[in-house]
Amino acid sequence: MGTTTPPRTLAEALRARGDESLAGLLRARPDLLSPVPNDITQLATRAGTRASVVRALEHLDRFALQTAEALAVAPDPAPYDTLLALLTGDGQDDGDGRDDAGAAITAALPAALTTLREQALVWGEDTRLHLVRTARELLAPSPQHPSPTGLGPTVSEATAGMSPGRLQEILAAAGLPATHDPVSAVSALAGLFTDRTRMAELLDTAPVEALSVLDRLVWGPPYGEVTPNPAPPVQWLRDRGLLLPVSTRTVVLPREAALHLRAGRAHRVPEPVPPAIVAAAERDPQAVDRAAAGQGFMALSTVEELLKLWNDGGPAILRAGGLSVRELKRAANALDVSETVAAFWIELAYAAGLLASDGETDERYAPTPASDEWLDLPAQDRWTHLATAWLAATRTAGLIGGQDAKGRALSALGPDLDRSAAPEVRRRVLALYASLPPGTAPDPQTLLARLRWERPLRSSAPGGPAVPGGPTGEASDLRSRIALWTVNDAELLGITGRGALSSQARALLDEGPDAAAARLAPLIPEPLDHVLLQADLTAVAPGPLERPLADMLSVLADVESKGGATVYRFTPGSVRRALDAGRAATDLHAFLATHSRTPVPQPLSYLIDDVARRHGHLRIGAASAYVRCDDEAVLNEILADKRSATLRLRRLAPTVLASQADPGSLLEGLREMGYAPAAESAEGDVLITRAGARRTPPRTPPAPVPEGPPVPDSTLLSAAVRAIRAGDTAARAVHKEGPDTATAGSLPRTAPAETLATVQAAAMTGSAVWIGYVNADGAASQRVIAPVKVEGGFVTAYDHTADEVRTYPLHRITGVAELADEQTP
Repeated sequence: MGTTTPPRTLAEALRARGDESLAGLLRARPDLLSPVPNDITQLATRAGTRASVVRALEHLDRFALQTAEALAVAPDPAPYDTLLALLTGDGQDDGDGRDDAGAAITAALPAALTTLREQALVWGEDTRLHLVRTARELLAPSPQHPSPTGLGPTVSEATAGMSPGRLQEILAAAGLPATHDPVSAVSALAGLFTDRTRMAELLDTAPVEALSVLDRLVWGPPYGEVTPNPAPPVQWLRDRGLLLPVSTRTVVLPREAALHLRAGRAHRVPEPVPPAIVAAAERDPQAVDRAAAGQGFMALSTVEELLKLWNDGGPAILRAGGLSVRELKRAANALDVSETVAAFWIELAYAAGLLASDGETDERYAPTPASDEWLDLPAQDRWTHLATAWLAATRTAGLIGGQDAKGRALSALGPDLDRSAAPEVRRRVLALYASLPPGTAPDPQTLLARLRWERPLRSSAPGGPAVPGGPTGEASDLRSRIALWTVNDAELLGITGRGALSSQARALLDEGPDAAAARLAPLIPEPLDHVLLQADLTAVAPGPLERPLADMLSVLADVESKGGATVYRFTPGSVRRALDAGRAATDLHAFLATHSRTPVPQPLSYLIDDVARRHGHLRIGAASAYVRCDDEAVLNEILADKRSATLRLRRLAPTVLASQADPGSLLEGLREMGYAPAAESAEGDVLITRAGARRTPPRTPPAPVPEGPPVPDSTLLSAAVRAIRAGDTAARAVHKEGPDTATAGSLPRTAPAETLATVQAAAMTGSAVWIGYVNADGAASQRVIAPVKVEGGFVTAYDHTADEVRTYPLHRITGVAELADEQTP
């Protein structure tokens, strides 16, 4: 501890620590820094608050938590040997048929205690270990919140308020000598329960049914209900104090008796060693990298297809936010994946800043300007962008389709999908993958068991219910669900391949995006600049295509199938789409001839020429809408067609028809009838519709919701420790008593002339003084300063409280006092 005198309080224990140790505490519990404590006493007080202690307990591993739970049921303070005995037992047979892990516990306990001390949950020397009071209250047993160890109250606690007569009856039934002192009676009963020989003799006389009752209570919960006229076995236990009353209908097995039945163990199954992660399969690391790279490339293709799907304006946003179920199904069908997987890709694109709402009156989702920049990046950089966004995202796609706390459905891109634990769980899962040899695919269940040991669920702690104030309901199982989603999502994204972590993912975790991109680049196939045209009006892309070729082909043809090779099909509608985008027939012929390794089939040339010949023959503009055509026979044919009745057309002139439908509906209606109309402007020019023209205004990706305060960096930690030390020096400074010095805890009061003379003298001698100061807001404080210069009504001094040089107006100093010689900083 660094001192010869044992600490009497947590504040004294913290004060005896070195700066590095204090910085470690603040790093492990960053909530203690908001705001920076004024001194060590305030730091200790804040470290003992309920919210902070609960947060610290939630970050303990299984054995460190079991150690804290054992201390909660041990005497306060507890010697190290007592704590060790509660974890290992007394070596006697408890009938549980379990081999003790005493050696493993003995080896692991010092590290667990060190963790608890570093996080200021335990303080004191090994001969006097103190669990902080708030942690003891959270983990100690009570009728409302039984201990996680399953132990009940002590004999002393359970008999508080019991009449002396009833105590005498229990002593007599247990074969103990009578005493008129209630304290002695309680001590005698507790001594009986802790004496193995006498306790064994007492239990040898118990009915078999009474032992069965004890077996049901021994590992918790220790409380049971009784009737006004209990059965003889229960009455036998009550008469001898083995069951003590809590209320008229409730009894409890006292802690000392339970520990005897447990052979002295606080936990049924101590877990000093983390569970091993079992390998499900061993893969060739190079095969893993290739499989992950292939899946990563498929991920890029899927996200690109999603962006194209919503290029000209995506689905409308629900009033409550997010996508409707119908729109999610539509996206899933277009991407040829399940709705669950489609929700993952949509959320990933949103987290990466590639999709957002457009903010219009009729609000819709659409690609962002950042998506165009992303599409221009090399494939490996696009993948690292997605993977990095996924690692940091708190939005959890696995929740989609479930319900929130109010029973409302959770929709894709909707609210209430943020889970602050998600990034930490994802990184921890991948870290466990990385701890295995390259190419090793872990068994998911053993992976989950390891995660639960590292961050145990409070509601499933062995031997008892949740820690009061700990996570419950969804939160109690959320980390496990996120871990399983992480395993699936990592495979989808190409983080893992064939169940094992890829080398590019290891580089991403250890070295950053640039190193991961360098590892991935050789594994991604080079984009091709050609396709293979076939006579059945299809084109085969034998691999990934260069961006300009892929963009043009996606306009000119429809994707028919995907896989190792992508098949595109040319249709009248797809050719018309290219013509609507401003391409001429000659441009399309030249494009195909340039990029095809096979001759352009004659049927495809005929298709392009035929659609181009009819394209724009009809012109549609705004009247509500009109149709214009130089060929009167075509207009007559349209009017005679029964399918045009819904368009409500009428002739205005031999070459013009008017419609009450809007231009867009009129265009679609005539196209469904087999025509190829073109829209025109008010000046009569053909309107060109650019593919993918709709973009949102510039948007930033959604900010992750942090899990508690962020971990401070080393600079902030160093500054915080210096400020706390300086504040502690000021708070504990002892000043010399004088006739005008105020009482302890109040501001010093001196006349202005005396104040000026004292600070001038301190500046000349280089000594420190204690002052009272009132700032411009009227807030009063005490400070220890070392004056450097006094002039113009101001004193410039080094402030030991703030650990910096400051200037103070003399008229705001209420008084000054000299420090005792031994307290001068």
